[in-house]
Amino acid sequence: MLTLCGLSVALALALVPAPAATLKEGECEVCVTFLGKFYQSLQDNNVKFDSAAIEKAILKMCKDAKGKENRFCYYIGATTDAATKMINEVSRPLSYHVPVEKICEKLKKKDSQICELKYDKQLDLSSVDLKKLKVKDLKKILEEWGESCKGCAEKSDFIRKITELMPKNHCHLM
Repeated sequence: MLTLCGLSVALALALVPAPAATLKEGECEVCVTFLGKFYQSLQDNNVKFDSAAIEKAILKMCKDAKGKENRFCYYIGATTDAATKMINEVSRPLSYHVPVEKICEKLKKKDSQICELKYDKQLDLSSVDLKKLKVKDLKKILEEWGESCKGCAEKSDFIRKITELMPKNHCHLM
């Protein structure tokens, strides 16, 4: 038998909201990594922590973003071709130094695609046999480096170009 006091305690516990779902390990990989780098760059460059300054800085950083990071920028509305504008969902919390993981959790609720973004697996070019890669993968390596292979027709042309550029670029990008 429940007493009136026991009933009110049970009712009070039932009304307490459940804690927000936290990110699992590796979830929102691109969001957390990109915003982490962005937050660090704000601190390194002594950017004023107000929404307007942060928004301006994220638009600038997104201009140079490639691959999955560019897709993330698109999702939050920080690219010129973006259909939505959720950039304030990033700039406002960052102005209060909210941890990037918490910002990504909130973004996930607004658009689940944001947390589905994953970086492509990285290749260690110092140990991989380029001859065993597909031309598509060779082109992707060059693209990640911001390079192209004009006049390349054969697989060997792409391999030669990558080998030539390897010292200049990171040896484990893809």
